[in-house]
Amino acid sequence: MNALIIFVKNPVKGKVKTRLAKNIGGENALIIYNYLLDHTRKISSELSVNRYLFYDQDINLADKWPNENFKKHLQKGEDLGQRMQNAFKTVFDQGHQQVLIIGSDCIELDLSIINEAFTSLVKNDFVIGPAKDGGYYLLGMNSPEPALFENKKWSTNTVAADTLKEIKQLNKTCSILPPLSDVDTIDDLNEELKDLIR
Repeated sequence: MNALIIFVKNPVKGKVKTRLAKNIGGENALIIYNYLLDHTRKISSELSVNRYLFYDQDINLADKWPNENFKKHLQKGEDLGQRMQNAFKTVFDQGHQQVLIIGSDCIELDLSIINEAFTSLVKNDFVIGPAKDGGYYLLGMNSPEPALFENKKWSTNTVAADTLKEIKQLNKTCSILPPLSDVDTIDDLNEELKDLIR
C-alpha cells in the first residue's frame, strides 16, 4: 500500500505561524494553525493509504488525530532536510512502494491533488508540488533519495528549484503539480482564513 507522511507542529501559542503572529497576534495565529491542521486531517483521512504523522516536539496520543488511522512518530534530525530524510527512511522501511510527504500549511491542498501525486509516481521517479513562495507543499518518491535533503537552504525561495535541479542531475524523472500557496504571512490568508481572526 502507498503511504502519506504528514509533518505537523504541536499547536502551541507562540510556537506556530510565528511570521503570521507578528501581524495578527499569537492567539489568532494558533487559531489559524489549528484550522489548517483540521483541513489536513480531513483530506488525509479520506485517502486509502497508510498515514504517518510526525510531530515536531512530542507525540500526542490524545489529540484529534485518531491513533487507529495515523501512525504517530517524532521528527528526528538537526534541520528540516534531515527530519524529512529520516521520516522517508522510516516509512520506506515499512515496505511501502510510493511515499508522499506533506506539511500542514496549505489550505489549497485537496484530495484530488494528492491522488494525482500518487498516480504520477506510476510513471515518474518523483513528484513535487511547488509552493508559490519557492518551497514545496508536497514531495513524493518511489525509493529513498538522501541527496534531495542535503545542501539545501531550507525555508528559502530556492528550495523547489534546487530540488528539481538535484533530480535532473540524478537523471531521474519528476512530475510537477500545480503551484499552491502555503500560509506563512498575512498576505497568504484567503477570505476563509481571514474570517477566523478575532
